[in-house]
Amino acid sequence: MEKTMETAQGPLAGLRVLELGQLIAGPFCAQLFGDMGADVIKVEAPGQGDPMRTWGRTGYPLLWSVCARNKRCITANLREKEGQDIVRQLVRQADFVVENFRPGTMEKWGLGYEDLKKENPAIIMIRISGYGQTGPYSKRPGYASVGEAMGGVRYLMGEPDRKPSRAGISLGDTLAGTFATMGALAALHHREKTGEGQVVDAAIYESILAITESLVPEYTVENYTRERSGSYLPAIAPSNIYDCSDGMVILAANQNTVFTRLCEAMGRPGLKDDPRYATHVARGENQAELDNLINDWTRTRTIDEVEAVMIEHAVPVGKVYRARDMLDDPHYVAREALVDLPSERWGTIKMQNAFPKLSATPGSVRWSGPERLGEHTEQVLTDLLDLTPEQIGKLRSSGIV
Repeated sequence: MEKTMETAQGPLAGLRVLELGQLIAGPFCAQLFGDMGADVIKVEAPGQGDPMRTWGRTGYPLLWSVCARNKRCITANLREKEGQDIVRQLVRQADFVVENFRPGTMEKWGLGYEDLKKENPAIIMIRISGYGQTGPYSKRPGYASVGEAMGGVRYLMGEPDRKPSRAGISLGDTLAGTFATMGALAALHHREKTGEGQVVDAAIYESILAITESLVPEYTVENYTRERSGSYLPAIAPSNIYDCSDGMVILAANQNTVFTRLCEAMGRPGLKDDPRYATHVARGENQAELDNLINDWTRTRTIDEVEAVMIEHAVPVGKVYRARDMLDDPHYVAREALVDLPSERWGTIKMQNAFPKLSATPGSVRWSGPERLGEHTEQVLTDLLDLTPEQIGKLRSSGIV
């Protein structure tokens, strides 16, 4: 079931990532590397490991199998010199180090960038934190929820008559991990030209800020503050969730030509000439009225009926998917968006496949996360650091691994 770096394929095969993070942001970054073929060695604290091993509904810590997939997991006590020495030795054979501790923690352990580049001048250190490595807030603890609020997204999510909502996933963590990966690959390109490593500094709040479109210019130029609007965007119409007799469907027809096709699909071609709906601006000004009109039409039909007629008229349409809707969807199946993996704990586990898809060197999910804490400790310490069984036994007895 398991494969190692030597058998891994993908565009990043041959690269090695040392993951020192925990929970989501750092591990997600390393997961992306692993999906693309890199050899990822995850370092956990002996005796406890990454808290993600136990997170989830009682008895079902399933996110661990996603975050830890394609990784080899070892233990090392980074608070002790012997554990720090293990990391330093591994850094000599690594291309990247990923960490998402509070800024200053790695320096306290003697594992900051200035320390690590003495071991390997070409090392690329990926640092993910709530507020970044610099600035007056840098030393604060920062979870995704706080970064989502500071970055501006949390205020915009939800209905206008109640407190802001959250996305239902750790959006800030995964975005920070994604931007960190992009930065690391840019740093890799620089290293290929110069031989120099560097630090990639990814802040959760800035990762959120990066996707806020024209939020800030709208305020600074026109003194406009975006507010929560629920399931639609103000003045973008029609583009909303509409009721059907057996559920919900999304329609997006705010462009003039598409709106014309929507009117034809509904059997109301004259709506396109109605002054209230004839232009993008007019539809925005009469958004609620237009949404009600469309909803009156959709709620008398099934999802399949609405989807069929909209596809026939080339109007963007989609079901509002839950997990069960994804499993047998023909498009999911055709693109292999989900993959089944053998799992020591679960028998078989289905999860999202590696993405994005590359035509010549595709990534892959080669195994689900190792269940046993320190499962690859002996393998890594023997193969990479040439430690003897006696040396490893001594480290175990002293609590270092």
